[in-house]
Order: sequence, then structure tokens, then C-alpha cells
Amino acid sequence: MDIDVVLPCLDEEAALPWVLERMPAGYRPIVVDNGSADDSVKVAARFGARVLVEPRRGFGAACHAGLLAATSEIVAFMDADASLDPRQLPRVVEPVRTGDGDLVLGRRIVRSVRVWPPHARAANALLAHRLRRRTGAVVHDLGPMRAARRSGLIALELRDRRFGYPLEMVLRAAAAGWRIAEAEVDYLPRAGRSKVTGTVRGTARAIGDMRRVMRETV
Repeated sequence: MDIDVVLPCLDEEAALPWVLERMPAGYRPIVVDNGSADDSVKVAARFGARVLVEPRRGFGAACHAGLLAATSEIVAFMDADASLDPRQLPRVVEPVRTGDGDLVLGRRIVRSVRVWPPHARAANALLAHRLRRRTGAVVHDLGPMRAARRSGLIALELRDRRFGYPLEMVLRAAAAGWRIAEAEVDYLPRAGRSKVTGTVRGTARAIGDMRRVMRETV
């Protein structure tokens, strides 16, 4: 079974070669460029990825464009910044394939002290705690590496097109009665500066988007 892997991308030319070269056999990368000012599109094409250009800015917009373009029964998502190892994608895909989970999230395990700033880790832990209380799902990390069946994801009718997209996916999946599981994956030093935790503006936008999604998603 081939698996489409959606990689939202914004200025990741430095990371893409490592990411795409480590894609396992049978995993087909879909790089969704979301307004890069560097050569991300050229690099992605050179390394054999299917490349889409999503003009509407927003992390969720890029993710959803990749989901709609995918053709595989199971679709995986992961960041394109080299903070996650594509060779570990089977860890989140296999439980979906075997029917042991409907949505599987990669629970990030830190492999370097400089990977995850304390404020970002604390915010993630608080969000996971609120998710557990609200949904009952055993979630410890709102990880960007994840997998689910394409038809089910589309049926969730996700609306957010910004940083709240991953959170809305979990909330709507839980409300639909999905079995949500986790699989441990390594969290590595990313290439370049994070668009979220690397800037005050990025952090503020992400927090604002997630608060809105928590408030508006029933």
C-alpha cells in the first residue's frame, strides 16, 4: 500500500534534501509550498517530490491542499523542517493500516536539549492536558507527524486554515468517536528557525489560533 505524505513547506530548501532522501519506499511526498521566498519548490522537484503551490497563506491551508490532492487510502502528515525523521513514518501509519487506530499522532521524544524551548514544551503539555480532559483521548503531544484514512479526514470537514488545523483535527476526530493513539517518534534539531516558537509573532498567532479552535469547535 502506497502512502501519500503531506509536507507543508515555507522556506525549507535547506531541510528538504535530508527529508526527501529519507522517505521510505512506498511513501510518496507531496510538498505543498505556501509562499516560499527561497528555492524550496525547485529543491523539492529535484528530489522527486510532487509539488503543489497553495497561494492561500496558512499552515492549515497547505495541509488541507495536500490532503485533497492525495490519492492514497491512508495519508500521513509531517513537517518539512528536518525535525522529524521520515524513516519513522511507519510508526504512525502501521496502526492505521492494521485497524488499531483511526488517527495516530507521533509523540515527540526530545533527542537534544536545544530542540524544544521550555515555553513551547510547557504550552504543548498544557494543550495536551486540556485535550485529555475535553475528549478523553490519551494524548500527550499535538505532534505534527500523524496519519489517518483520507476519506475520514475529508469527512471531518476541517475549517481552520491556520495554526489551529492540527488541533481541530484531533477535536473533530474525538467528537466523531475515532480511536486516537500515539506512537513515539524522535524530535530532532530543525533546520533554520521555527515559524511558531522561533518568533514572538509566530508564537502569538499559534496560541491565538488554537484558542479560537478550542472555543469554536463543538
